[in-house]
Amino acid sequence: MARLQSLVDEALLFFTSAVCDGNPKESSPFINSSDVEKSQQYDGKNMALFEEEMDTSPMVSSLLSSLANYSNLPQGSKEHEEAENNEEARKKPVKAPRMGTLMGVYLPCLQNIFGVILFLRMTWLVGIGGVLGTFIIVFMCCSTTMLTAISMSAIATNGVVPAGGSYYMISRSLGPEFGGAVGICFYLGTTFAGAMYILGCIEILLIYIAPHAAIFRLEGLEGPEAEAALLNNMRVYGTCVLTFMAIVVFVGVKYVNKLALVFLACVILSILAVYAGVIKTAFEPPDFPICILGNRTLVWKGFDVCAKMIEQENGTVTTKLWKLFCDSEFLNATCDEYFANNNVSEVQGIPGITSGILAENLFGNYYQKGVAIEKRGIPSVMDPDAPLSSLNRYVLADITSYFTLLVGIYFPSVTGIMAGSNRSGDLRDAQKSIPIGTIMAITTTSLVYMSSVVLFGACIEGVVLRDKFGEAVNGNLVIGTLAWPSPWVIVIGSFFSTCGAGLQSLTGAPRLLQAIARDGIVPFLRVFGHGKANGEPTWALLLTACICESGILIASLDSVAPILSMFFLMCYMFVNLACAVQTLLRTPNWRPRFKFYHWALSFLGMSLCLSLMFICSWYYAIVAMVIASCIYKYIEFRGAEKEWGDGIRGLSLSAARFALMRLEEGPPHTKNWRPQLLVLVSVDAEQNVEQPRMLSLTCQLKAGKGLTIVGTALEGTFLDNHPQAQRAEQSLRKMMETEKVKGFCQVVISSNLRDATSHLIQAGGLGGLQHNTVLVSWPRNWKQAEDHQTWRNFIELVRETTAAHLALLVPKNITAFPSNGERFTEGSIDVWWIVHDGGMLMLLPFLLRQHKVWRKCKMRIFTVAQMDDNSIQMKKDLTTFLYHLRIDAEVEVVEMHDSDISAYTYEKTLVMEQRSQILKQINLTKNEREREIQSITDSSRGSIRRKNPAAVTTQLSVSEEQPGSSEPEKPEEEVQLIHENATPTPTSPQSPAESAETPGDKVHMTWTDKFDGDQAKAPSAPSPEGIKDIFNMKPEWENLNQSNVRRMHTALKLNGVIAKKSQEAKLVLLNMPGPPKNRTGDENYMEFLEVLTEGLNRVLLVRGGGREVITIYS
Repeated sequence: MARLQSLVDEALLFFTSAVCDGNPKESSPFINSSDVEKSQQYDGKNMALFEEEMDTSPMVSSLLSSLANYSNLPQGSKEHEEAENNEEARKKPVKAPRMGTLMGVYLPCLQNIFGVILFLRMTWLVGIGGVLGTFIIVFMCCSTTMLTAISMSAIATNGVVPAGGSYYMISRSLGPEFGGAVGICFYLGTTFAGAMYILGCIEILLIYIAPHAAIFRLEGLEGPEAEAALLNNMRVYGTCVLTFMAIVVFVGVKYVNKLALVFLACVILSILAVYAGVIKTAFEPPDFPICILGNRTLVWKGFDVCAKMIEQENGTVTTKLWKLFCDSEFLNATCDEYFANNNVSEVQGIPGITSGILAENLFGNYYQKGVAIEKRGIPSVMDPDAPLSSLNRYVLADITSYFTLLVGIYFPSVTGIMAGSNRSGDLRDAQKSIPIGTIMAITTTSLVYMSSVVLFGACIEGVVLRDKFGEAVNGNLVIGTLAWPSPWVIVIGSFFSTCGAGLQSLTGAPRLLQAIARDGIVPFLRVFGHGKANGEPTWALLLTACICESGILIASLDSVAPILSMFFLMCYMFVNLACAVQTLLRTPNWRPRFKFYHWALSFLGMSLCLSLMFICSWYYAIVAMVIASCIYKYIEFRGAEKEWGDGIRGLSLSAARFALMRLEEGPPHTKNWRPQLLVLVSVDAEQNVEQPRMLSLTCQLKAGKGLTIVGTALEGTFLDNHPQAQRAEQSLRKMMETEKVKGFCQVVISSNLRDATSHLIQAGGLGGLQHNTVLVSWPRNWKQAEDHQTWRNFIELVRETTAAHLALLVPKNITAFPSNGERFTEGSIDVWWIVHDGGMLMLLPFLLRQHKVWRKCKMRIFTVAQMDDNSIQMKKDLTTFLYHLRIDAEVEVVEMHDSDISAYTYEKTLVMEQRSQILKQINLTKNEREREIQSITDSSRGSIRRKNPAAVTTQLSVSEEQPGSSEPEKPEEEVQLIHENATPTPTSPQSPAESAETPGDKVHMTWTDKFDGDQAKAPSAPSPEGIKDIFNMKPEWENLNQSNVRRMHTALKLNGVIAKKSQEAKLVLLNMPGPPKNRTGDENYMEFLEVLTEGLNRVLLVRGGGREVITIYS
């Protein structure tokens, strides 16, 4: 007992020391690792069981720690990934985000939404469109942005959104193609917005602040000349301001950010001043008189009293206004006819909110360009045919106005809703702040805009509203006349707000372009991903300035606004589409924290965006869509492959599933049949494709589109050969990309190649989308003794495709087939139609000729007539058949007469059977070989009964005999068998491996030199010296299988005819005979096909799948 206790104590002591020493083998029976430090890491954590998986599956605690420490994302996802991988970045202390909903989302959105349109065009919009019309426009645009904000909130709260705003959301939701296209459109919209803000800034400066600063003087100019001078001033000053702003942005964005609050304060103070002015008009309207001549509004410039004459002490005196329309200041002066016939009246420009002017401004007044602004309800005397004179004295419409133009000009004033999502990395709780802040900002701005429409119509005289530049109120900004305490509050405030908005656009647009460039989805933009050492996008800023300059050269705020409206509307449309797609697909990752969304709202928002695009300007909408489509296709074909888990992939999966389920309903109609190819290729020891021309031929056949699966087989086990399978798959993909074959690749590993190929044929495809045609190359070295398994696998493949009712295409001498870069300028594709196989022989040349390689080749169809056939009628019927098939081809009927079996045929058969015997004995054991030799000896002792010469001759319609069959032959089976086995097939010149001679080959060559000098001319009719009396046959010929003799006779005759007619053809297509049902003749089958295609360069053996693939019906 004491001894037992001491043993237990020793064991415990040993175990304790092992644990303390940290020996993995001792401390845990589950750890089998030599990494002591690694094992110590998991000691005491109950994780030893999972130690070997820790490299790929981290512990939950470490994962949660890394997620909890997350604070901020840089401009693009790429930098974020690099920062995560940078050890130094991990060690740096993390700054806590400081901004909440108000400072981080609400105020930036307000600053971006309120802009130049509110101050410079809102009053004009109300005057032209009327209160009702403008209210409809504002409501439509604000509803669009509200619905977009709802969709954006759902996307933004479905995970972390780095800076990049809408671009990031759309690209990760709809894929790189949509993301790149819409991202660039959003970038162009932001850039043109910068141009619009700069033009607004210059307009305020030159018209309201410093009119005398104009380089091109407007005094004394009328009509087009005055308009051109104004536009030139805008271009010159706009370019200067753009250059200055670009320099400021280049020097440092921090200065722009510091001034952001100042610019926002200017906007808010200006709006408050307007509301204060509206309240003041209720009891004390401001004094802004306007002068009306007849019913035309006069430009208040150059006169001080709105009257023709005034009474003074010494009598009636003419005013300055008189001098503007008359040639002198005297009462008998010659005056403008309209001036002389109409009275001058003065009305208040701001009658006040209680004046009832709202009823007069309720409906719109649209003008043609150059027409004087008229006041309703005042009579005027005028000659309808008299031209408008003294143009610079009246307030004129500077552009032709219509409802859709107003929509395009107004919409930029509701953009800017993405400002909050762009700053998601700086928010304390982005998933809470973005929805609340954005929707609050849109609600606030919508209320301001809608109330402004009503208040402007209720406070300001209609002719003043329609006066775009305030000429009737002494050159004041129209909205400024309403402000309290002074118009200058609005002028200065709007000037600084437009400057700030322009700087913000020039700051944000280059960073958006840099984010797109660094994502790598648009190759030609990669240069714009570079910048200064601190990451500032220098090249992107330069491009932005150039594009912005193009907008400034347009020089008209009213012309630039619809352009950026297009780009923003397209961006918002795809935000709504992204939310709708994600919602309908119900992807597992779609779990937004913002719950107040619905796919119907997103579709409504998308419809509104699309409608507004065409309402604003249908031609701009088409141009924007063409630009986006071009970028989409460019990214699709040239861009980098990205897998972002986007909704379009999910939509594709859903659509593919739906289509596959539909395909399951039944086989396709003959009219819809197309070759769905399973291409079987082989790979070498390095997993490189051995026959690249197989994929070239596949590409040339794919004018029928359809499915393409490129498969290969590897020998071994899956666990041991998985890396080789991956390399083989990569090699297949690379070769498919090189040969421009669009499809799928599949690698199957099995214990032997025969089973692997069979698995490919059985398991390829999915559901109704399965292959119906197998393309496999002819085994090149099948005659070599060491490659005996190759031809056996090939024949089994033929049998399997026949059993599975699959079509089979076998190109012979595939290395001689053209590559995709070659072009045949002449030549023909010859079809030898021996038996009807469902029309494959007709369809394949048609598909090949759709490709540029074969496009200029003619199509020729040959068919064989026998003794009892009417060849003339056959040609006529075939021509009619091709006419109904809508296939253009030359038709020729070849007559093949009966002839005796030549000595060459017997000798060829003898050589074939000798080779077959040798091939059989290669892999036999010693006892099997002895038994085989004994059986051959026994069979040779008994001579075959000598037949009548008439019985030895054969026709095309005679079928093969089954060797050893004792059953009587049936005529129907005979006809079917000869159709399967008497089909000609072109072949390629033998490769060096194919020409390796067996002993039988030597006999064949010796006999050929002796008896047959020219096989190609007439192998079935040798020279008289070569013909042997059938009754004096060699002893070896008596033992020949007569079925093999007849089949060899058929192959030689067909080969002679094909070689004669199609020697110069670029490609020969012919029916492929089926293998013998009795497997004892497999070796002979390969020899028959060799003889059939001997001397032909490019041959495509075709075997139908047992169904019609072409029809004459529509």
